[in-house]
Amino acid sequence: MVFNLPNALTWTRFVLIPLVIGAYYLPLTPSEQNLVATLAFVIAAATDWFDGWLARRLGQTSAFGAFLDPVADKLIVATALVVLVQLERADAIVAVIIIGREITISALREWMAHLGAAKSVAVSFVGKLKTAAQMTAIPLLLYHDPLFGLPVAAIGEVLIWLAAALTLWSMGYYLGKAWPEIKNRAF
Repeated sequence: MVFNLPNALTWTRFVLIPLVIGAYYLPLTPSEQNLVATLAFVIAAATDWFDGWLARRLGQTSAFGAFLDPVADKLIVATALVVLVQLERADAIVAVIIIGREITISALREWMAHLGAAKSVAVSFVGKLKTAAQMTAIPLLLYHDPLFGLPVAAIGEVLIWLAAALTLWSMGYYLGKAWPEIKNRAF
């Protein structure tokens, strides 16, 4: 295992996962619980961007980091979605769509890499839109309380449904891009 600053930041996301859940078990007011969970998630999201940037900037990319980064991303998002369903701030169908797509596309990417066709399922613009909607919606739904007069929960709810729609669209896009390889090699 390569230990460097980018990988340490990735590991930070793993450490923050229990805090996103545990915040709601701490003897705090509901608003304080929301704030702790939101801050943990936002810090995790920031490390996701920052670790990749640092790895490229410092020339510290590694196969281990490339493996670990998406695992950390998917776990923090799945954790937050499960918490939001438990708090009745997100519908279970949204969580199933987003988590199910992540598992499906991860498996597809792994298989396509095995076939030597990884570029056919490289990250797309619609995938980036999905991520942006989801990474904006989740902290809004965790925070939940109005902020500066803005209905944070309502905005988060609209964005999480948008993220679910973009999730389905991006899954269709990736499956469509992979279909020629699937058709030629699996059947």
